Amino acid sequence: MSALDIFAWIVLLVLAVSTLGVICIAGWLPGHIAHERGHPWAQAVTVAGWVTLFLGFVLWPVALIWAYVDVPARRQEAAR
Repeated sequence: MSALDIFAWIVLLVLAVSTLGVICIAGWLPGHIAHERGHPWAQAVTVAGWVTLFLGFVLWPVALIWAYVDVPARRQEAAR
């Protein structure tokens, strides 16, 4: 193995670890935001973040938006 081969393996390893890290952060992010904001369905947002990430990433932005959207209070509860 030459020095160039070793360098190529190191670059490949760094890329693989970086990709895995980005995937883990992307799955964790909606749930973390929901918990920090006190979302009433924070656990559901967490599950949605991981499930949509592993099922094609298409609905992951919806889970991220859901983490920021709170359910409005009913008018009767707000008047009290």
